[in-house]
Amino acid sequence: MRAEVMVKNTSGRGQRELRVKVKTARGRKLSSTLWLERQLNDPYVKQAQVEGYRGRAAFKIRDLDDKYRFLVPGARVVDLGCAPGGWCQIAVKRVNALGEKGGKAVGRVIGLDLQEVEPIAGAELHVLDFMADGADDQVKEWLGGKADVVMSDMAASASGHKQTDHLRIIALCEAAAALAFDVLEDGGTFVAKVLAGGAEGEMQKLLKQRFNKVANVKPGASRADSSEKFVVATGFRADIGD
Repeated sequence: MRAEVMVKNTSGRGQRELRVKVKTARGRKLSSTLWLERQLNDPYVKQAQVEGYRGRAAFKIRDLDDKYRFLVPGARVVDLGCAPGGWCQIAVKRVNALGEKGGKAVGRVIGLDLQEVEPIAGAELHVLDFMADGADDQVKEWLGGKADVVMSDMAASASGHKQTDHLRIIALCEAAAALAFDVLEDGGTFVAKVLAGGAEGEMQKLLKQRFNKVANVKPGASRADSSEKFVVATGFRADIGD
């Protein structure tokens, strides 16, 4: 990769900000160059590297938990589509999965993905299709009971067609919600990524029937030009639907 550093004055008082500008290389598309340049200049990408997280997405779940406080010590958490593992890393710390917070309850973090994920201390990572028959029973067996939190940062592969991508991610969110209905403890929390686009109305309606509160949030770590938002549903009502 060839790159040059462009220095621009941001304050007018001599303070300067260093910005990496990537030159378009032979064989690389302009879109790839722009993506790489954005990554190199993204403060959350840099901060993730400093703090040892596996991606900037870790700060999204951190922001959401700072506001809604569902990753409490002792909580049992299921992370769907957990690769590369940033959400699990945050959850491990906050639910005290390693027992590092003396006097606090020790939680559990289970991560599921279709591919193997590099081990994370304090998290139990499994290769499992959460949409497969019997996946809910397998999750409860691993947990030794039900979960307090089911969370998902999954997104379908982009097709380049905005409405198609929206429908695909809503379908993933609905599938994640279906699993959550089967494995959540009464009073539990469901957190999942969606894309603004107008097709999520039925899912929102269903969630409002099964949870006491449903909020739609764009965390600070989400890029300003992204249409992603997160649904945070709290106070699961296990008796409804039985």
